[in-house]
Amino acid sequence: MLAAAPAWTPQLTGVNARLRGVSAVSDRIAWASGTAGTVLRTTDGGDNWKQMPVPDAAKLDFRDIDAFSDKVAYTLSIGNGELSRIYKTTDGGSSWTAQFTNTDPKVFLDAMAFWSEDRGIAYSDSIDGQFVIFRTTDGRMWQRIAADALPPALPGEGAYAASGTNVAVYGKNDVWIATTASRVLHSADGGNTWSIAQTPIATSAAAGIFSISFRDALHGIAVGGDYQKELEASDNAAVTSDGGKTWTPSKGLTGYRSVVAYIPRSKSSWLAVGPRGADLTHDDGKTWSPLGGAGFDTFSFAPRGKIGWGAGARGSIGRLDGVQ
Repeated sequence: MLAAAPAWTPQLTGVNARLRGVSAVSDRIAWASGTAGTVLRTTDGGDNWKQMPVPDAAKLDFRDIDAFSDKVAYTLSIGNGELSRIYKTTDGGSSWTAQFTNTDPKVFLDAMAFWSEDRGIAYSDSIDGQFVIFRTTDGRMWQRIAADALPPALPGEGAYAASGTNVAVYGKNDVWIATTASRVLHSADGGNTWSIAQTPIATSAAAGIFSISFRDALHGIAVGGDYQKELEASDNAAVTSDGGKTWTPSKGLTGYRSVVAYIPRSKSSWLAVGPRGADLTHDDGKTWSPLGGAGFDTFSFAPRGKIGWGAGARGSIGRLDGVQ
């Protein structure tokens, strides 16, 4: 019997916010976040999405969310100065703790990622030629990594806060951060020491890497393009098989893509999604094929399955089933 083709199922959220953060915990539990301080949660596979408001956050734009259960989640807001914040809930969104409220007017948080519920890392646009990275080792306090542990940043180098996925982690200590200059920062020791590599992805004022993902410590894919030319796909993907030391072009995407996600428990399959559509690869980015259906800003697979959720403009969320 032939397996059913992958298919999107639109889901009702009851909100009109632009959702650029989504985190799938299981085939039943997922969280999403976006503009106007919006945080949503489902515990029934997406049949119902419930708002989990963060106090006094109506003006915040939550571009990233990372969840670990129906109870525990972190969400990150972007913007200059005090608009950049990180909140955490341990009771399913009934209450939130402001873990990090930025006071530096030059800091602009972009995204975060977590090795575990208590260990995570967050990235800001660079300041005065220095990268700005924060980390937590206890799930409570965030501290800035010393500038002398990092390579120098290029002028204006930052990240596109488009999907909460320009930071990727694997295992216990590996982390990769993709920048607007199409470079990739890598640490193999939890952020103590760093290296940097250039990718062949085209970069400009509106182009560069928008998302990065790894399926193990060696194999990764970065995607992007020009968000002002969403239907163009020129030099907008790259792959690595040596942990990010070197990158080679990947051809075949059908447009700008704001997120790439490894399909859990597959051998070499990935999904790339953007506002105008999606593409699949089953050979680590050597070839791609378009996936029909709607487009989204961000996407997340449930860690132990092949079910995921995309989220995007006007409160749209779609559940994707049948990915092999």
